[in-house]
Amino acid sequence: MSWVRELDARQRAMLDEMGVKVWTPASAPAAAPAPAPAPLTVSAPLTTAPAPAVPAPTPAPAMPRPVDTTAVAGLDWAGLRQSVAACEACGLCASRRQTVFGTGHEQARWMIVGEAPGEQEDRQGEPFVGPAGQLLDAMLRATGRDRGTDLAGGVFIANVLKCRPPANRNPAPEEVQRCEPFLARQVALVQPKLIIAMGRFAVQSLLRTTEPIGKLRGRVHRYEGVPVIVTYHPAYLLRNPADKSKAWADLCLALDQPLD
Repeated sequence: MSWVRELDARQRAMLDEMGVKVWTPASAPAAAPAPAPAPLTVSAPLTTAPAPAVPAPTPAPAMPRPVDTTAVAGLDWAGLRQSVAACEACGLCASRRQTVFGTGHEQARWMIVGEAPGEQEDRQGEPFVGPAGQLLDAMLRATGRDRGTDLAGGVFIANVLKCRPPANRNPAPEEVQRCEPFLARQVALVQPKLIIAMGRFAVQSLLRTTEPIGKLRGRVHRYEGVPVIVTYHPAYLLRNPADKSKAWADLCLALDQPLD
């Protein structure tokens, strides 16, 4: 398209008189101002989050070391005491204060077998102390015996377990099983003429039975050829004094057994 210069006022008037319409292009709209560039923002430098701390692995608990039954069967009194004191055959070794080996005459005619040490036994290292021990001493005196006397009137006292179960809970079967070689060796060394088993776990361990004490009382049983009399544990009798007469009947049965 050719370029036409812009008409002045006079020329516009002449063309207007001639009836000539003059087309004038509309002026182009002013361009909108370009938006101001957004200010540059400097992002914070990327930081790598520290890796979470990895806790040190907890060492696995020491594995139980089973009792060498063959070795225990050949120990004398001194060696047996040392073996019991160093025993780690079950988890009770981690919670005990000390082992409770046994006490009394080492060749007594009567052997008393209880269940497991309690808190006082764990502290003192001797079986049947505290109220239950005092009751046992009274029961023994009634039969003419004492834990501190010589062979004729003495006894040897031991427990099935040599370590106290936490909170005096019942012995677990595996604990009884792993501790049995020590009791078996004590019986072999004492060579008693009579064993009095006091309490359910002593009875079950010696006689290999799950029968309740009430059904086993009044009869003579055997452990490795040794006569066994079953009766209640003194701690049970303290809770159930009405059964003391039954325990006395059991002691009378024990007194009737020949010792030669």
